[in-house]
Amino acid sequence: MIEEKSPLTPPHKDITAALVLADGSVFWGYGIGAAKDIVGEVCFNTSLTGYQEILTDPSYAGQIITFTFPHIGNIGTNAEDMESHAPAARGLIIREDITTPSNFRSQQHLNDWCKTQGLVGISGIDTRRLTHYIRKNGAPNGVISHQPDGVFNIPDLIKKAQSWAGLEGMDLAAQVSCTEPYVWDEIRWTLEDGYQKLETPKAHIVAVDYGTKRNILRCLATIGAKITVVPATATAEEILAYKPDGIFLSNGPGDPAATGEYAIPVIQHLLNSGIPLFGICLGYQMMALAIGAKTRKMHQGHRGANHPVMDYNTGKVEITSMNHGFMVDKDSLPDTAKVSHISLFDQTLCGFEIKDKPAFCVQHHPEASPGPQDSHYLFDRFMEMIEKNA
Repeated sequence: MIEEKSPLTPPHKDITAALVLADGSVFWGYGIGAAKDIVGEVCFNTSLTGYQEILTDPSYAGQIITFTFPHIGNIGTNAEDMESHAPAARGLIIREDITTPSNFRSQQHLNDWCKTQGLVGISGIDTRRLTHYIRKNGAPNGVISHQPDGVFNIPDLIKKAQSWAGLEGMDLAAQVSCTEPYVWDEIRWTLEDGYQKLETPKAHIVAVDYGTKRNILRCLATIGAKITVVPATATAEEILAYKPDGIFLSNGPGDPAATGEYAIPVIQHLLNSGIPLFGICLGYQMMALAIGAKTRKMHQGHRGANHPVMDYNTGKVEITSMNHGFMVDKDSLPDTAKVSHISLFDQTLCGFEIKDKPAFCVQHHPEASPGPQDSHYLFDRFMEMIEKNA
């Protein structure tokens, strides 16, 4: 591992990258992917698999991801595991050199993929030290600077990190959302057949795209739904004009209160329509805001594929995939809502149902991309609600 010797001078002549935090901390390493500077919020993810899905998850817009698992790159990259058309994360931080791919589905080395996607990263730093820093101090603003010539202006990079506004108060959903409605009918991938099309839909769901992942749409299609995806800024009238059997509020990045300035009135209208609603992640947070609850930024957030959650409806514990830096304040939930899921890590709220309406939502990601499949039943629960409401 490369140890910090001087905050201004690389410790070795072969250094090609630096991670610089807003407090002046400097981590030296080796550049990955595109050669440029990028600023964002530095977070960490504990997942053992799915780095390509994580990097292309729109919920990570504005963030630089530290992977705590050391062997990143071992399955390569491919065209099928993209959760959006391009990486949404601003950069990546890993401990070891990128592992040589050893997987029959690999089409491209991770470093080459990062170059073609314009994604910046750094390897060779002590990710345990950085993770401990984040756990103690919260997720900081930082800059990854990849300079093949090894020349860095550290004071300028510190200023760049300090001047970045941060995610609190930032609406990013409109930036990653689709701009025009489209229809989705692709179902979940299988080893035998890859991706197939839904042939006989039994319901029509409108999905509001705040930064949706493709595998969420596939899970909805797999339960038998034709899906019309609409932009984050779609009005309630535009959504209801499709005459949907159900409405889905997607995941997404940024501060839910900021996105909620235009989304909350729409969600309130949709709730009053009586059409079944299902929300995930940002959609969950904004459904909470729509019924009068409050959200707030977390100290370090939840990001990983090993988060235990209790489902109060069944009494079962499910291991879930999570990615969020904001949370719903459990104590602010009104009496009209019933708690359905709780994190067993820290007792934070992870799901609720609205008592007098066909609506429910969860903080975690049941589509399992990446992550365990324990929560797939939530999609079936949504279809059961739609069929009961028909």
